This record gives sequence, C-alpha cells and structure tokens, in this order.
Amino acid sequence: MRHTRTLLATSALTASLALAACGGQQDNTQSDSDSESCDAGSGRIGIATGNSTGVYYVVGGGLAQIINDETDLQATAAETGASVQNVQQLVAGDYDLAFSLADTAADAVEGNGSFTEKQDVASIGRIYPNYTQVVVRKDAGIDGVEDFKGKRISTGSPKSGTEVIAQRLIETAGLQQSDVSAQRLDLTKTVDGMKDGSIDGLVWSGGLPTPAITDLFTSMGDDVEFIDITPQLEALQEINPVYEESTIPADTYKLDADVPTVAVPNVLLVRDDMPDNVACALTTLVFEETDALTAVHPAAKDIKIEDAEDSDPIPLHPGSQRAIDDLK
Repeated sequence: MRHTRTLLATSALTASLALAACGGQQDNTQSDSDSESCDAGSGRIGIATGNSTGVYYVVGGGLAQIINDETDLQATAAETGASVQNVQQLVAGDYDLAFSLADTAADAVEGNGSFTEKQDVASIGRIYPNYTQVVVRKDAGIDGVEDFKGKRISTGSPKSGTEVIAQRLIETAGLQQSDVSAQRLDLTKTVDGMKDGSIDGLVWSGGLPTPAITDLFTSMGDDVEFIDITPQLEALQEINPVYEESTIPADTYKLDADVPTVAVPNVLLVRDDMPDNVACALTTLVFEETDALTAVHPAAKDIKIEDAEDSDPIPLHPGSQRAIDDLK
C-alpha cells in the first residue's frame, strides 16, 4: 500500500464525487482471496452511498478518492437511495462496498424487516453514528411523533434506512402507517417541500452536520424546529437493540440548545465472499485514513478503531477482523 496522505485535494474530491453520477461498478477484477495478504490487488470497486445532500455521499466520495490514491483499485462512489437499496444492490453485485445503518444491516443478515430472507453480507467495520433528525415547521402543530397523524411527513427515500426508522417511529408512537401522509422523498426534495409549505415535517437519519439540514435552518431559521423523539427509545430498542440515546449539539445547526435524539451506528458492508485480502486492505484504509475522511466531512471524526468490530449481529468479514487486530 502506498504512503498514505492525510488531506485530500479539493479538486480530487470534486472529481470523485462527479463519478458518483455514473452509478455502481459491476466489473470487479480483483485477485482471488489470499487469507494472509492485505494487498488490495487491482480491478474496479463500486461504492453505494446515499442522497447527494447527505453525509454518506460525501464520505463515500472521499473514501473512493483514498482508495484510488492508495491502491491499484479504481473506485467510484454512487448516489443511491441508501441503506435498504444499498444492501439489495450489494447482494445483486451492482456494488462492492455499501454504507448502511446498523438496524437495516441487522435486518438483512437476519432476514427481517425489508428482507424476506437472510442476505449474504458482512461488515468491514462499524464507523460513525447517524443521528435521527426530526424537524417540523413550527406552524404545523407537531410537538411529538404522535402529532404526525394527518400531517404530511417526509419519511425519506424509498428503500432507505431513514424510511425504516421513520416507519418505526410512527409505529412506536401508537399510530398506523395510514394515519400519516407519508412523502417518500429524497432529502433535496424534502427540504424544498419544507420551504414551500407542502411538507409539515421530516425524518432524516444522517451524520452531523447534514448539509441539507444546515440549508433548511439557514433558510427558515425560527420557522422550523427539532422535536424530541427519545420518549420512544425504549420501544425502538425492543424492535432492535442497536438504537442509542444521543444528542445533537446546539452548535451543529446554530440552535439555542442541544437536541436529545436517537442515534444508530453505521457500518460498511461487503458481500461475505469478498476476497480476504481485499477486505483487509479496505478496512485498513478506512481506519488508518480517518484524518483524510474527517477533512472531507467532520462526521468521520467518530470513526474509531476501538469501535470497529462492534457490529453484532452483522458478522465481521474475516479479512477485516485480521486488519482490525493488526491496527489495535
């Protein structure tokens, strides 16, 4: 592996993100598995990220550039609908590496929720957390999720991890899905709808800060506000124990006070038949190059090697386990 760089040039990152529009890479010509090597080999690798105004997309673009700089692989990052779609297309062979919320990934390996059967995926490591960000227009009369009844709420892109969490919030608030006028929109359209009044509130799961949420508060100021969803944490944990209590710091979006919320870890997924040497190389890059990824987006500062293997019930890829053991 070549000598690592700690900062990414802005022009290089821009080029990497531009590649995202090209979609995933199916022509992977990586070498056969080598259980002793941590060399990435050569070939092409596609990375499934998320909405273009979300953190997955930004961090995924940065990771693609690091892979290109530090290995003989040719990596491209693609905009997607995020977690559920990412897992489905990863298994289908459309991508080789995929960002996912841990609750969606857990559903995938257990054949629950959006998945009718167990999916053959593995984790190369737990990365930074996503924060559940529930924002409403102040004139909508929404003080809690139970007030979503009869309201127009963006539940995120179809087949996204955000949609999974939104549906679980609605369920744990004692509502039926039919009680809510769900708008299954990506984040860009969601923010536009909040601005023009066609949407009363949104659910978003993303890193901090999420650029589109920054734009929303910059544009609308005191006309929008976060609501506290932590009263539903216990019920959420009964569905999936990966949910954690957390806080959105006030300075993230220039708020008057911190916002209590529910966080979910993110994981990077591969198919479980990825060659050990490739999984080892990718894992090493992710956890060695945290400074470079943090330069791309501050959410990456929470990528920590001591948390890397904490991805139960999602199995850790054997090549990734070897890399994590070497890095600790």
